Amino acid sequence: MQVPLYQAKAEFFRMLGHPVRIRVLELLQNGPVPVRELLNEIEIEPSNLSQQLAVLRRSGIVVSIRDGSTVSYALAGGDVAELLRAARRILTELLAGQSELLAELRHADTSELSITNRTAGKALAPME
Repeated sequence: MQVPLYQAKAEFFRMLGHPVRIRVLELLQNGPVPVRELLNEIEIEPSNLSQQLAVLRRSGIVVSIRDGSTVSYALAGGDVAELLRAARRILTELLAGQSELLAELRHADTSELSITNRTAGKALAPME
């Protein structure tokens, strides 16, 4: 029985759902990177990086390249880099919207505080 497309997409995004995997993919956008450089950039235990690379490799999203004793990793295709760029654009738009909302909330808080202070001042003003 074939897996529905929406389920396959969900599994794909679940596979991407780890910060180390995303960071590895970001680092591989410009071409193959030796494992030792990935370790320097990500600063995690070698065994943890190895596990995350294995997940990416099994999914077919990255490939390993051996040159003598050096093992490097590369993206299996350019679509992954495009997906990461799209995610960055989406996050930028979401965060921009959130900062606009935050600015509106701060402005509303300031306005409400100003109104409250004026109202409180009238209530405290001496009666003539």
